[in-house]
Amino acid sequence: MSIRPGAGRARLPRRPRLLLPVAIALIAIVAFFFLFAGIFTDYLWYDSVDYTSVFSGVIVTQILLFVVGAVLMVGIVGGNTLLAYRMPPMLTPERFSGGVSGADRYRMALDPHRKMIFLIGVAVLALFAGSSLAGQWKTWLEFVNAVPFGEVDVQFKEDISFFMFTLPFIRMVLNFLFTAVVLSAVMATIVHYLYGGFSLQSPGVRASRAARVHLSALLGIFVLLKAVAYWYDRYGLVFSDRGFVHGASYTDVNAVLPAKTILMFIALICAALFFAGIVRPGGMLPGVAFGLLVLSAILIGGVYPALVQQFQVKPNEQAREREFIDRNIQATRKAYGVESSEVIPYNAQGNADNANVSADTSISGVRLLDPNLVGQTYQQKQRIRGFYDFPEKLDVDRYPDPSTGTMRDTVVAVRELTGPPAEQNNWINRHLVYTHGYGFVAAPGNKVDAEGLPDFTAKDMPVTGPLVDQTKLTEPRIYFGEHPLSAEYSIVGGGREQELDYPFSTSTGAGSGQKNTTYTGKGGVPVGSFFNRMLYAAKYGEINLLLSGDITDKSKILYERDPARRIAKVAPFLSLDNNPYPAIVNGRVVWIVDAYTTSNAYPYSQSKSLDAMTRDTVTDPRLVVQQPRDQINYMRNSVKAVVDAYDGTVNLYAWEENDPILRTWTNAFPGVIKPKAEMSKELEQHLRYPEALFKVQRDVLSRYHITNADAFYSGQDFWNVPNDPSAGEVKQPPYYLSVKMPGTTQPSFSLTTTFVPRQGPNLAAFMAVNATPGADYGKLRILRMPSNTTIPGPGQVQNNFQNKFSGELNLLGLGQAKVRYGNLLTLPFAGGLVYVEPVYVEIAGGSGQEPYPILRRVLVGFGSKVGSGNTLEEALKQVFGEGTTQQPPGEDQPDTTGDQPETPDQPALSGTELAKTIEEAQAAYEKAKRALAANPPNWTEYGQAQAELDAALRKLGGALPASVATATPAPTATPAPSGTPSPSATPAPSPSPSPSPTS
Repeated sequence: MSIRPGAGRARLPRRPRLLLPVAIALIAIVAFFFLFAGIFTDYLWYDSVDYTSVFSGVIVTQILLFVVGAVLMVGIVGGNTLLAYRMPPMLTPERFSGGVSGADRYRMALDPHRKMIFLIGVAVLALFAGSSLAGQWKTWLEFVNAVPFGEVDVQFKEDISFFMFTLPFIRMVLNFLFTAVVLSAVMATIVHYLYGGFSLQSPGVRASRAARVHLSALLGIFVLLKAVAYWYDRYGLVFSDRGFVHGASYTDVNAVLPAKTILMFIALICAALFFAGIVRPGGMLPGVAFGLLVLSAILIGGVYPALVQQFQVKPNEQAREREFIDRNIQATRKAYGVESSEVIPYNAQGNADNANVSADTSISGVRLLDPNLVGQTYQQKQRIRGFYDFPEKLDVDRYPDPSTGTMRDTVVAVRELTGPPAEQNNWINRHLVYTHGYGFVAAPGNKVDAEGLPDFTAKDMPVTGPLVDQTKLTEPRIYFGEHPLSAEYSIVGGGREQELDYPFSTSTGAGSGQKNTTYTGKGGVPVGSFFNRMLYAAKYGEINLLLSGDITDKSKILYERDPARRIAKVAPFLSLDNNPYPAIVNGRVVWIVDAYTTSNAYPYSQSKSLDAMTRDTVTDPRLVVQQPRDQINYMRNSVKAVVDAYDGTVNLYAWEENDPILRTWTNAFPGVIKPKAEMSKELEQHLRYPEALFKVQRDVLSRYHITNADAFYSGQDFWNVPNDPSAGEVKQPPYYLSVKMPGTTQPSFSLTTTFVPRQGPNLAAFMAVNATPGADYGKLRILRMPSNTTIPGPGQVQNNFQNKFSGELNLLGLGQAKVRYGNLLTLPFAGGLVYVEPVYVEIAGGSGQEPYPILRRVLVGFGSKVGSGNTLEEALKQVFGEGTTQQPPGEDQPDTTGDQPETPDQPALSGTELAKTIEEAQAAYEKAKRALAANPPNWTEYGQAQAELDAALRKLGGALPASVATATPAPTATPAPSGTPSPSATPAPSPSPSPSPTS
């Protein structure tokens, strides 16, 4: 039997021809499934939080814009390409010369595939054009739902909403049309060239009438669009940065504005010349039009304004720009909400001996617990187990004093879960067992216990304490929080109590127990059905979601659990504060987040970087939510957002209901933002003035507290936000504390900051805003310091503290201890400004325990006089003398070491008495070292030793000659940035902690 050569090989090509379409189809199906899984699970998430209207509104708008953009772009570009192909060509070179041109070779290579190339090209074009337009959905929704501001700009007399909502839409349309016309001209030129519409071979360019008419028409349309763009460019001058400040300057109004109008008419003339080229042969008219357009743009649009700026404005800039600086000042103050800020001349007393202490007998707002520092203390004392955690930077809220009912500043945090221990870190533990944090922890800001630790009013697991009883906390579980959980999602609520609720010690104390629970909240997406489990298995690439028998028909999946990110998802048109804070409201823990409406389109307002204005020593980049825009010139705290820590419910409340941008988005998404009236009174008690807005406003007011254009131009009274004295070249953050401002009768919970001059470290001003909802909420008051009295700034006060008390503070830094400086608070007191700074000692707790700070000293400064004490009252007495009281009714004050004996002034000691006192100091020093060396450290004994050492040093200081008593007993401790590890303080000299008699 003979076999034909090649008979076997003839069948092989059939398999690739069959396999290729099947493989492509399978890949397409898999890709479509994963795309569908991503979109549908997104819908399920929105449905779980009852915000499907946002999902559908955004998706429908994006689809419509995609379709419109794709159809228009394909219609314009594709239509012009087909039109060029169907136009009759002129004679090609080979017909009259017998040769073949380069265009003919390209055409012959591409022509057999022209349909496929055309279809692929228009598909890619449709994809990019549609996606680009769909990405502008916010611009479209703002345009169609625009609400008028009821204010007009000073130059064009247009409502502000025209610049905010209409002008961006017009620019979007013009950019789209410009792109379409340019691409049409490029494609038409290529097709005409390939198919003989014109030739580039000698003798010169030769074009058919059809090609010339087509390209002339496209160029005419382009120039016509340019004329329209020139007209609307006139309105864009209100955002110009050409002048001394942002907004239309003298040159813009007197040179650029008329130039734009002239250029518009020239563009209309040039467009007519291009259109005239359609009926008149030759290239003269298009050439004249093109030359005229370019020349006029250079001379009228560029050279003329530059000449005006150089020869009219620069020699007389102050006079020329006065009117426009005034416009900028008024617009900027209004856009950032500081137009009602009150600048109060404050004749601050700089001499503590002359201060009228009797007229101001309390400093009720002094919060000595630094929320940016004591996070480590909360961590060590209240973490309970290693898989729980507290943030490094805690929050300040207000809760009633259990004994008096008066509101007081309270440092609060929630105990969040980090994930299972490393040795138990498997899929079941990570996603089904370790699912949530537990507990609310709080301590009054102005009170510590005898060991210098926070005096917790809410603590432990289960949560106990007077604050818990007072607030009737019934749901302490934290399923939604800030902490970056190790698990991206959790499966909860399966009906089986397998979720770790909290650990506890057994009754025998021999080991530990575990209380379990199961989720019963309404949050989360049901994953009981096989279909939903399959979708989430695809979303997370996890087959266990399909195979696990622990997932029942009652199970739910929780994800997107960070409160700020949940809000950003349901309200993508808002900017968010990067510091959510927890509060107990109606017996539940909720997260409160301030949300803002921002814009960079307010006429004449100064544009700045939101990130740059809000960044300081407490800004944590890990907590910054992606903002819709960074450059802004308008900002309002329009929305207060709340996320339930147990079920993840998101509620958005309109706070500034008259804000036109908020009303515009309310029109776009009806029902998404609730009226302020629906907010509970208990929730309103925990609202506060937002940090990010205050930081922006203090940045603005560092210049725009000046309202006179000439004074603004000179800039002599501009201020700076001072750097944090403990952090180097980083701005000092604002502080929440209760402050009694001059002219008021009661202290109020406020957000405060200071200013220093552009040149010099002295204090220039103190600013506070009432942060408690009520009649004065949001009222900005600035106390301007007198020009004839020098009031020390924060940096100077910090230097005074270190120079005066370096030896005393270094004695606190025994062995491995480190001295940590807390927040340097400033507040009005006794006709001046008093500085208060807590000083912590950070000591490792033994047995591998991480170090944590303990409050050990309070420093007080007033003018050039400073004091140091174990309590605030002691430090105040050193500065102002006896009779100073800082404790108002119902307010407890810090007591770091129990009752401290006061040491009266001592007469000169004899040699024997001096030696005995030194021995007492040495004994106290050794006693403190032994207390620290114990495992665990004996804090009570350590506090007693510190008190004995302090008494001995005071006796020595009062008995020795001045030259000896003021000698520095130890090198200066290096301050550490608040909230960060500090360098080790230099240990005190040994054996004697004080100067020897021979010194």
